[in-house]
Amino acid sequence: MPEPAPTFSNWVGNQHCTPRRRLSPASEAEVQEAVRSATARGEGVRVVATGHSFTPVHLTDGTLIDLDNLHGITAIDAAARRVRALPGTTIHAFGEPLWDAGLALANQGDIDTQGIAGAIGTGTHGSGLALGSFSARLRGCRIVAGNGDVVVIDESTPELLAAAQVSVGMLGVMTELEVSVVGRYRLAEQIHHWSYEQLIEEWDERVGNHRHFSCFWCPTERSASLYGLEMEPGKPTADAAFVKVYDEAGDDLPDSTTHRRRVNRPHLVYPMVYEPNFHELEYFVRYDRAKEALGAMRELMLASQPDAVFPLEVRTVAADDGYLSSQYGTPTIVLSVSGEPGTDYWAYLRAVDALLGGQFGARVHWGKLHFLTADQLHERYPMAQAFIDVRRRLDPAGTFLNDHLRPLFA
Repeated sequence: MPEPAPTFSNWVGNQHCTPRRRLSPASEAEVQEAVRSATARGEGVRVVATGHSFTPVHLTDGTLIDLDNLHGITAIDAAARRVRALPGTTIHAFGEPLWDAGLALANQGDIDTQGIAGAIGTGTHGSGLALGSFSARLRGCRIVAGNGDVVVIDESTPELLAAAQVSVGMLGVMTELEVSVVGRYRLAEQIHHWSYEQLIEEWDERVGNHRHFSCFWCPTERSASLYGLEMEPGKPTADAAFVKVYDEAGDDLPDSTTHRRRVNRPHLVYPMVYEPNFHELEYFVRYDRAKEALGAMRELMLASQPDAVFPLEVRTVAADDGYLSSQYGTPTIVLSVSGEPGTDYWAYLRAVDALLGGQFGARVHWGKLHFLTADQLHERYPMAQAFIDVRRRLDPAGTFLNDHLRPLFA
C-alpha cells in the first residue's frame, strides 16, 4: 500500500491538512488493515476521493485514506436496473458504460467529477421536483466499520441503509456500493434569459411540468461572467435569470449542439465547466415555501453588494428517507450562494445562514459551507438521533469523526 505525499488540499484550496499518514489502498482488505492500524494507534480516519467538498469533512491529523486505487464499475444488472461500483468511481465514469447497457443515471448535477461515494455521502443532487439525490439511489454498500470489520448494508437492513444514504463518511469506509438506475433516455435542453418577474410568474408551471428546471439568478451585471453563463446579448443581466429546462427527447429529435438548445445523452448534457473561483454555501428549504425563500434571498443579495456578486443557483429535489438527507420527508428548493476567494465574505454568508436557517429552518449541504449547530441539527433533522445511534454502533470510538463533525455527531 504506497503512501503518497501526506499534504491534502481540496479542489478549491480552502481546506488543508497534513495527516500523519495518507494511504491509497487498492482492496477492501487493505482498507481493513489501514483502519485497524489507525484504531490501534488511537488515530482518526477520514476518506477523500476528489476532494470536492468545501467544508472540512476530509480533514484529519491521523490517517487520510484516498480512493485513487478504488475506482471502476464492478457489475451492471440491466434487468434489475442496478449498478455496482468502487467508491472512488467518478460520476462521469458511469455515463458511457450505462448507456451501452441501455441504462442511465436517473439524474445528476452540473459537475460530474466527484467520486460516487462522496456524492452519496454528502447528499449531492441535480434538479427536478420528482428526482431524488444520488443518496436516494443507494441500494446497498459494503463498509469497513470502526473495528475494521466489513458491514454489509442493503434493503434487508433498512435502518442501516437510511443512515448510510447520507453518512458524510461517519459510519466507516465504503468499499463498494450499489445504486439503482433507469432505462436510458436522451435530454433536450433549452436555455432562457428571463427577468426576475418572469421567473416568478412561470415558476409553478415550469417546475411542475418539466423534468428538470433550474436557474442562476444574477444580482449584478458582472455575475454571469463569474460562472461563464452566456446571457442573451442586448438584455439586462442584473436581476435576471439564466434558466435551464430539460425534458426527455423523443427518438425523432436528432442529436444537436445548437447554441442554447442541445439534444444528447444525459451525461453529455448535464455537466458544466466551472473555474474553482468560489466557495459555496447551499441550503435547502421546504418546497412549499420556495418562492417566499427565493424572494427573501433576492432582497438580501441586492442589499449585500459587493459581497453577493456570484449568481444564486436555484434547484429542486424530491423527498426521500435518508436520516441526514436535506430532503428527509419533504421536497425542497435548493439555494446556493458563493463567497469570492480573496474577500472577507463571512459576514454575508452568516447573513444568509441567519435568514434561511432562522426564518425558514433550512437544512444544509454536508459538503458545502454551513454554520449548523448541534441544537439546530436535532431541530431540523427529525432522524438525527437515529443516525447518531447507528454511527455509535458502527464506530463506538469515533474513529471516523473529526473536529468539524464531532461537535454535531459525537
